[in-house]
Amino acid sequence: MSFLRDKVWRPAGYFWVLWAISIVSVVLFFFAIATGMWGRLPSVHELEDPKSNTATEVISADGVVLGKYFRENRTNVTYDHLPKCLVDALLATEDVRFYDHTGIDLKAIGRAVIGVVIRDSKGGGSTITQQLAKNLFPRKRHIGKVQLALQKFKEWVIAARLEHTFTKEEILALYFNTVPFSDNAFGISTAAETYFSKPVDSLNVQEAAVLVGMLKASTAYNPHQNPEASRKRRDVVLSQMANYGFLTDHQYDSLTKLPIVLRFDAGTHEDGLAPYFREYLRLYIADYLDNHPKPDGSKYDLYKDGLKIYTTIDSRMQRYAEEAQREHLEEWQKLFFKMSAKDPWKEFPEEWERTYTQSSRYKQYQAEGKTREEIDTLMRTKIEMRIFSWQGEKDTLMSPWDSIRYHRMILQNGLIALDPGSGNVRAWVGGVNYKYFQYDHVNVNTKRQIGSTFKPFVYLAAIREKGYSPCYEVPNEPVTFEAGDPRFHLQEDWTPHNSDGKYGGTLNLKQGLANSVNTITAYLMHEMSPATVVKLVHDMGVTSEIPDQPSICLGTADISLIEMAGAYTTFANKGVHVDPIFVTRIEDRTGTVIANFVAEQREVLDEPTAYVMVDLLRGVVSYGTGVRLRYRYHLPGDIIGKTGTTQNNSDGWFMGCTPDLVTATWVGCEDRFIRFRSMEYGQGASTALPICAKFLQKVFTDSTALGISPSRQFERPERLSIDLNCKTYAGQKKDRSEEFGD
Repeated sequence: MSFLRDKVWRPAGYFWVLWAISIVSVVLFFFAIATGMWGRLPSVHELEDPKSNTATEVISADGVVLGKYFRENRTNVTYDHLPKCLVDALLATEDVRFYDHTGIDLKAIGRAVIGVVIRDSKGGGSTITQQLAKNLFPRKRHIGKVQLALQKFKEWVIAARLEHTFTKEEILALYFNTVPFSDNAFGISTAAETYFSKPVDSLNVQEAAVLVGMLKASTAYNPHQNPEASRKRRDVVLSQMANYGFLTDHQYDSLTKLPIVLRFDAGTHEDGLAPYFREYLRLYIADYLDNHPKPDGSKYDLYKDGLKIYTTIDSRMQRYAEEAQREHLEEWQKLFFKMSAKDPWKEFPEEWERTYTQSSRYKQYQAEGKTREEIDTLMRTKIEMRIFSWQGEKDTLMSPWDSIRYHRMILQNGLIALDPGSGNVRAWVGGVNYKYFQYDHVNVNTKRQIGSTFKPFVYLAAIREKGYSPCYEVPNEPVTFEAGDPRFHLQEDWTPHNSDGKYGGTLNLKQGLANSVNTITAYLMHEMSPATVVKLVHDMGVTSEIPDQPSICLGTADISLIEMAGAYTTFANKGVHVDPIFVTRIEDRTGTVIANFVAEQREVLDEPTAYVMVDLLRGVVSYGTGVRLRYRYHLPGDIIGKTGTTQNNSDGWFMGCTPDLVTATWVGCEDRFIRFRSMEYGQGASTALPICAKFLQKVFTDSTALGISPSRQFERPERLSIDLNCKTYAGQKKDRSEEFGD
């Protein structure tokens, strides 16, 4: 009996010993992994705060995401923003037992192993939590089979830790935030915006199935690049949802018959609203962050720290401004081409040589060692290319030589609109197409000759220094600035003339400014000194250098659009200048405010003087050079403004102000010698004013939503010592003349 007992129990003993050794070995193996003996694992802190490259968002004042700055285009969402159909699609396709396991699904692993043995796979053994571990702590490339197996076991340990650290819902959100898609879209939120142009919580069932289907192979099942493969993969996901009861058979049949309806938007920096503004903001914020580090001394990374930049831009006004630009310039560009039959390059061969030899293609050929003759031949050879047009990009056959000439003849535009009370910039249009023309015509570094938009500053100085009434009369005769007068710093006498060549009689200041008469402005400048005007303009926020010479009275100075808009806020804001501001605060990824921005204000004029200027500028719109705002565009309300046109019609300007909005607009070509040949079409009233007018029309139509009232009036001060009624003023002047015998 003892012999039989030994014969039975000895093998059993061996078995249990081996079993115990195996269990202990497995435990020790995973213990070694967990303690980092076979390679570092993420700490508990790293698991609780997993880092991923998260895009910085640029947010408008009305809550619209204008754009992002990123290395990986990723925006994180919480579980509450994930629609049920999206979660169901993921569970049905990737891990239907997700809520039943603790990160490692032994049943699924067993099924996978048996599938490999019998060569009939019924699915993988990897759970969503394991996939999340791989996403958060990626595998190294080009590792061997042993290292790959070891990495797999490490992911098991990480998955177990993730399950211990996070709830199931948090794991699902983390997973969706970390999965990569094609087209530089990272995370489900960005994918929803990229392929369907909607927030993730608005996805329907079939859209959710498309995106979940991409997780198997994002490029192969990309609905933009491979629509048929994507549709078939979507139907597989829908089939899985039906198999596990997330959809009825009827729903499955109906959904698989639907096409994939894309609204693809890759979200490049060249597309979307306000691309010029976003680029200017990028440089501004990058510089700010460089000089304002985190509390621990490290620097914020604009491209991966998931910051939120809250701007003053109103997305609706921005859209109206861009639409106004397109509507006018599409028409005016045709006219410009028609009226520019005379080749400007032949008139200015030295300008063509400079432009031609500075072109990127010319420099490329030059770097390749080609001779000038070879370059000229290549540059004159027609090739397939894509060019800008107001009807959209066009594919055509054109030589690089002609392409340069064509694109340099495109009319450019800058527009900025801001709230005169707060200084908040509401719209910023730096050019006509950021992809083709990246020169921003709004920002402070871009300066153009401002023409007659400078004249109100001269009038203001005269009213403040001399106490002139808008009804004060001035002879409409040429005025000479003498070379010997120390105020003017002239080498020789200078006598400005009226653009129409008409003189005689007298004009009051209202008439002079309304009709932009040069002799009236020159008279006022002669009564003072250029230095007086320059100081006043600098007090009104203009930082550009302005020469203290009399010619500035006709607008010869170069000043940026944003500076001019800021200066005109002084008129519209009762004499208080407000510096333009375009960002209000920056938050980190947790919502903590790391910076607040407030516009600087200072009183430049007393309220009565500011109102006198408002009354003067009303005349420009009521019966002067800006009158077409009324008779052609039928704009209501209290509007003031000033047109501006520079020499040879190179620059057209219009400054338009309401009590709620200051809008500065400029139109011209990048090269000043390319211009309209006719004053009729090249003046600011024809080129720039219509864009401002169309913009205001759209804003007024949407005035209730925007909080802008077309009926609001500029407030008249209670005490106003200067008489604005020219009939009364003339009577008083006559009475004084009779009294003193003048």
